Amino acid sequence: MREDESVSILRRCLALVPLVLLAACNRAVLDPAGDIAVQQRDIIYISTALMLLIIVPVMALIVVFAWHYRAKNKQATYDPDFDHSTSLELVIWSAPLLIIICLGALTWWSTHLLDPFRPLNRIAAGKPIDPKVAPLTVQVVSLDWKWLFIYPEQGIATVNELALPVDRPVKFDLTSTNMMNTFYAPTLAGMIYTMPGMRSTLHAVLNRPGEYEGMSANYSGEGFSDMRFKLKGLDQAGFDAWVARVRSGPKLDTPGFLALEKPSEKVPAMYYSAVEAKLFDRIYNRCVKPGTPCMSDVMRHDQRAGGAPHDTHVGGGMPSGRNNPAPPGTKPEGALFKEGDEKGKGPNVTQPRAPDGTAPGSPKTGKTSLNLLSVGRSFA
Repeated sequence: MREDESVSILRRCLALVPLVLLAACNRAVLDPAGDIAVQQRDIIYISTALMLLIIVPVMALIVVFAWHYRAKNKQATYDPDFDHSTSLELVIWSAPLLIIICLGALTWWSTHLLDPFRPLNRIAAGKPIDPKVAPLTVQVVSLDWKWLFIYPEQGIATVNELALPVDRPVKFDLTSTNMMNTFYAPTLAGMIYTMPGMRSTLHAVLNRPGEYEGMSANYSGEGFSDMRFKLKGLDQAGFDAWVARVRSGPKLDTPGFLALEKPSEKVPAMYYSAVEAKLFDRIYNRCVKPGTPCMSDVMRHDQRAGGAPHDTHVGGGMPSGRNNPAPPGTKPEGALFKEGDEKGKGPNVTQPRAPDGTAPGSPKTGKTSLNLLSVGRSFA
């Protein structure tokens, strides 16, 4: 191959590098369709701008200093004894400190304002919540490896397809059947974890019609890569039509859910016209399978067995015989929690060591290394 041809190929490969880097970008994060995601995007912009206030000047000064103090510039000041400048120290330390203070204030403010458990106070900028409009409740269950969405008000359920009416607040209740996962719709809101036996909450709103994508953002096994769902933003008429279309499917009952719960990959969208009563609560309490006691019933039983209703000390909800923590003002049982004089003394069953420090019956002798050499030769 000639040299000019190899150079041409190299240039073409270098030209493809920006395209490859841009292909990895998720446009939904910087062009969201929901107000919560918009506020999170603005925080990214503000944080980036604050950090660039330091990064850009430093990068520019590197070039300026390297050029100004180059060996050929005889006009540059040469001071080998320079070791301190108060004004320079003030600039070096005060500017980053101010940036850190601003980032800390932004983090504190956004952490409270965008708390996923906090109900929304607006639909969009300059558009407050209508107190007459109740949030739409959607119950989310992460399975292996698919998403189940239950609409208790509409009495329907879907798999790997989530439809939301535009400009209506949504309250998500989230749990998992088997392992920890993360519910993430970049254009709607931030990530929130789903865990077995626990229930998380997320408040969000979608402000723009369209079809978007959601995913699992926490590695959960073999089918993790394809654990995705469609997110549809519809006007109220379109949402009502979508609900009517979903109502043409079968009913999601206990046997159907147990079959759905089994691990499966690349599951297409599925629709259920009705949902068995309190199915989400039974999933959350881990008692869908017939004959399995619910966690809430077990805890209620433990509370009744462990103490009277008026007994409010720590451990009062535990059943008797489980080493309950002691009531306030008393010491718990067990030597670990006792003082030295409270532990008492018992017979010493440990035989004293020999004068050379070896324990009674120990095979160790002064010829240990010789024995090890013998063993080593025997295996050679």
